[in-house]
Amino acid sequence: MLKPKPNFFITGFFDFYIEWIIRRCFHKVEFNKPGFDAGKSILLIANHFSWWDGFLMYHINKAVFKKKFHIMVLEESMQKINFLKYLGAFSVAKTSRQVLQSLAYAAGLLEHPDNIVVIFPQGKLYSNFVDDVDFQKGAVYIAEKANANFQYVLSATFTENFQYKKPTAHIYLKVLNVNAIVAAQLPAQFKQHYQAAKQQQTNLKV
Repeated sequence: MLKPKPNFFITGFFDFYIEWIIRRCFHKVEFNKPGFDAGKSILLIANHFSWWDGFLMYHINKAVFKKKFHIMVLEESMQKINFLKYLGAFSVAKTSRQVLQSLAYAAGLLEHPDNIVVIFPQGKLYSNFVDDVDFQKGAVYIAEKANANFQYVLSATFTENFQYKKPTAHIYLKVLNVNAIVAAQLPAQFKQHYQAAKQQQTNLKV
C-alpha cells in the first residue's frame, strides 16, 4: 500500500495548479453548499466518470469543507502519476490481499475530525449518465470499521456544455448523519441521491 507523502512546497504548487487547470478547462463549476458538522470528519462518496473526478473533489473540499484531503486511488494509477501522493492519495490494489489494509487505513483517517476521505465506490470509470451505480463493498467496509464520529457526504457530478465551448461541472452534494443509517444502507442511499441529482440535472433549463 502506498501512503500520502505531504510536502509543504510540492503540495502548495499542485494546490495552485489544480485551481488553475479547472479554471482553464471548465466554463465553471457549480455546486450547492450543504450544512455539515465542521467538528466531524467526512467520508465523501462520489460517482466516477472521468480523469477530472479527483481534481473536482479536491476543489470542492477547498471551497466547501476545508478539511485535510485524502483520496483512495488505484495503486497502478499512483505508480503512473507520481505527484498524487502529495495530494493526499493512498493506494488500493483490488487484486491484492492488501485491499483490507487500504480500507482499514481509510477508516482510521476518519477518526480525526480534520480529515476528509474521498472514495469512488464504482471502482472504475462509468458513463456520466448511467442509469444505475455499481456500488462496490469497500465503502460499506470503511463505514463499518470507522469510529462513528464522522459524517457521509454524497456527491453526484454531471458535466455538460450546453451553449458554451467549455463544459460546466454540476456537483450535487448531500450530507447524511452517520447515526441516522446503518452502513449496509449506504449503497441504496447513494443510488437514491444519484438518481435525484440526475433528474435535477436533466431538468435544467438554459
